[in-house]
Amino acid sequence: MDTETDGGATGLRARMQAGELLAGTFMKTPSHITLEILILGGLDFVCIDAEHAPFDRAAMDACMAVARARDFPVLVRIGDGSPARVLDVLDMGATGIVVPHVDSVEKARAIAAAARFGRGGRGYAGSTRWAGYTAATMPDLLARSRAETIVLAQIEEPEGVEAAEAIAAVEGIDALFTGPADLSVAYGHSSLDNPDLPAAMEGVGRVCAGAGKCFVTWVPDVETARKWRGHGFTMFFVASEHAWMIQGARAVGEGIRALT
Repeated sequence: MDTETDGGATGLRARMQAGELLAGTFMKTPSHITLEILILGGLDFVCIDAEHAPFDRAAMDACMAVARARDFPVLVRIGDGSPARVLDVLDMGATGIVVPHVDSVEKARAIAAAARFGRGGRGYAGSTRWAGYTAATMPDLLARSRAETIVLAQIEEPEGVEAAEAIAAVEGIDALFTGPADLSVAYGHSSLDNPDLPAAMEGVGRVCAGAGKCFVTWVPDVETARKWRGHGFTMFFVASEHAWMIQGARAVGEGIRALT
């Protein structure tokens, strides 16, 4: 993770702002070894899914130690955007946060403030892993936070789609992340193959383009990313290590059983 202190965007955040095509995945297994293996896979980032997977504080802390030691950007999807939860994962060393169900500008403002230093925002401590255990100065750390820290707001309800323009305009929100499964369910559908999802993606994509914000989504595979690329997405959370393990195991099993 870039430690420049000029206040400009660095590392993954700079690449997002530049519109680079970025590929990562959700990590569901609470194991630092799993993270090490994913890092070796050549991804641009990994997102620990602390919303839907059983990460306790010890498992999260071990993963953050590995991420910082390998200078690799790791995001954390937290179960809620409470200031205490935001502070917890950022102090441990997360590059940024992914917050689900941001369906109003008020929620967007709250999570943006909680992730940034300043009055009413993130509490300052120079003794955390992120801060280098007292090895860095306050001016350098404040500048590094401005340059490095990433906040992704997940748009997962029709209300979030309707409020997308206002959410994108919030200072400190770096990207809007359309959650295709939750959006589809919220619109009353039972699959991703429905007319409301692409319409929502198209609308949020226009908002992101106009606001100069990164546009993000989850996809099950590269082919879906190719199909949805036209909506303006530049950052893809592709499946998860669980999905990849099952896919790989099934392919091998079917291949062996097909031998003659």
